[in-house]
Amino acid sequence: MKARASIILEQRLQDYIKSDQRLMEDLQQVRDLKLPDCYIAAGYIRNMVWDRLHGFDARGMHGDIDVVFFDPTDISEDRDHALEQELIARTENDKWSVKNQARMHIQNGDSPYKDTVDAITYWTETVTAVGARLNQADEIEIIAPYGLEDIFEMVVRRAPKFEDKDYYMRRVRNKRWKEQWSGLRVIEE
Repeated sequence: MKARASIILEQRLQDYIKSDQRLMEDLQQVRDLKLPDCYIAAGYIRNMVWDRLHGFDARGMHGDIDVVFFDPTDISEDRDHALEQELIARTENDKWSVKNQARMHIQNGDSPYKDTVDAITYWTETVTAVGARLNQADEIEIIAPYGLEDIFEMVVRRAPKFEDKDYYMRRVRNKRWKEQWSGLRVIEE
């Protein structure tokens, strides 16, 4: 059973998502693809939370809309590209990025991932390893293998499975998150 604090944070994230009409529409678009183990994840979710915590209106501060799914039956990049094009055509938004996590271990030099949750445990920061989806009952489901404490406490830290500290620090500097969200605290270890 989830700890009470985890349940409260998950409900809070679900409430944030429900109040973001654009994100809800995007979740519906992704659900309509009927992909297995599929979520919108990473910066779209993270930045939306940070905007709310800083009192900003929905600014759409994401370079892309990361859609992650897990389907070992077809790991072709062509499929991912076709799905991106379908989402772009439906939404007239060119920020879609679709990646089958059943393939991504090859690119990242990791052992094969078991599912989407396992795959995102290898992402760079704990606050990025968060995803959401809309199920058939219109309920928001959250994945956050490292929990939601860091995202709500505005703490940026390297994920335990991401070993390249130098890359992590370059990424944090290049993203310039502290300039956009002054309340963030970056853990440099």
